Amino acid sequence: MADTTIWHNPACSTSRHAMDTASDLGVDVDERRYLSDSPDRTELLALMEILVDPPADLVRKDQRFASMGLDPDDYRTPEQVADLLVSEPRLIQRPVLIRGDTAIIGRPKDRAQAFLAG
Repeated sequence: MADTTIWHNPACSTSRHAMDTASDLGVDVDERRYLSDSPDRTELLALMEILVDPPADLVRKDQRFASMGLDPDDYRTPEQVADLLVSEPRLIQRPVLIRGDTAIIGRPKDRAQAFLAG
């Protein structure tokens, strides 16, 4: 088991960049394809306890979010975010990088490199 886990969506260029950066740096990672292996509510809440970023940032506020008629103000607390992402894992911001008791969202791309190199 690797020290670092990346929640990855291969269709996302930023997510692919994080995986490529890990490979280039020689960092062994566990790849978690969160769309086919979606986290449950407990796991999401545990992630947000170690997430450097605000819980609201874990929600991808893209066209899908807007088309669902969702309001960003309704997804601020860890509980609100977890409930949404359990039902709509496509709205998980990616990539998410986890090492030990720290997690970050790998956006913009240079954050992933700094985290993996550190």
